[in-house]
Amino acid sequence: MVENGIKKLPIAVSIKEALEIANISAEVNYKIGKINSEFKHSIVHYSLIQILSLNESVQSTRIEGTQVTFTDMVEEKNDKNPRWEVIEVKNYQQALSEGVARIHQGYPISTRLIKDLHLIMMQGARGSVQSSGDYRKIQNFIGPTNKLEDAVYIPIAANEINDYMENLEFFINGEKHSSFEQITDEEKYVYEEKEQSLIKTAILHAQFESIHPFLDGNGRLGRILIVLNLIKDNLIADPVFFVSEELEKEKARYYDLLNGVRGKNPDWASWIKFFLTACNRMADNLINKFNNADALAAKGTEKLTLDSEKKVWIYSFSDPFATTQSVSAGTGLSTATARNALNSLVEKGLLYTDKQSKRNKKYRNYDLMRILRD
Repeated sequence: MVENGIKKLPIAVSIKEALEIANISAEVNYKIGKINSEFKHSIVHYSLIQILSLNESVQSTRIEGTQVTFTDMVEEKNDKNPRWEVIEVKNYQQALSEGVARIHQGYPISTRLIKDLHLIMMQGARGSVQSSGDYRKIQNFIGPTNKLEDAVYIPIAANEINDYMENLEFFINGEKHSSFEQITDEEKYVYEEKEQSLIKTAILHAQFESIHPFLDGNGRLGRILIVLNLIKDNLIADPVFFVSEELEKEKARYYDLLNGVRGKNPDWASWIKFFLTACNRMADNLINKFNNADALAAKGTEKLTLDSEKKVWIYSFSDPFATTQSVSAGTGLSTATARNALNSLVEKGLLYTDKQSKRNKKYRNYDLMRILRD
């Protein structure tokens, strides 16, 4: 059955469902608080931000069907003639970085920000790039093929996008708006604009995907909004909590439950519980990764005496497949000092470089890559 359209925000669920959602949310909030605390005291805090955002960029684009892997991106990120999959991942990472910077500067999540990030994300990418940075002017649909008869969902008409996005914008930023539906059913719990961050993020992501305001790139941009909203609401301080990795593992369920919030009988509770459960798994995953990465960094540092070696070792946590040039640029060390430090780290068994390469040798932190992929 083809679903058509969506209702404007806010939304409501049964009291029983709201209690179930609150229990899951409380558990995830506790774990995210633990992530913030442990990450703040980590010796590789800032180094990991860049590599985690790269992993998020890979996982989010993989949901859209790209075949590029995290290892591919680490290996190919400096290629001068990148393939289109690499361009898409880089664009995603750039849009994410720009969005985070603006939120840190105090900007709201607004229509202007969303359009600016879409423009960045679609530069040189596949798909309908002719309208990058602008809402669609035509009807589109979601389905397994390019044929309307195979559609599983037909979003709102193009002339309604501005109204729905205004409704969403006010909801995201916690402000009342005349477009908000009045829900008076006493057996329902209404998730309003002041709702706690994780639940609100689940709602805004699904609503954005359902509005489907752009011709292409809605899924990727919608997942960037997840991170931006968590930072805006001060649930996380840095862009370190990403959920795309878990969503990608259950892609069919992800799409199916998103589709479930649409049409005349939306099932918001199932979607919110799925999103929060994915966040819960991701929190466990990240805590494990942070602890293992920190232990690896500390163990390696114990083997080192020179400050230059320690600096290069910690730098490798942001650039696991580094070159002498990238280390020199990233640490401020001279090329000769960077090369000597890298070779010393190889001798001590902390990094690996192949013996065949003579130029642009890569020094690989395979132990970190193993942690990040687990």
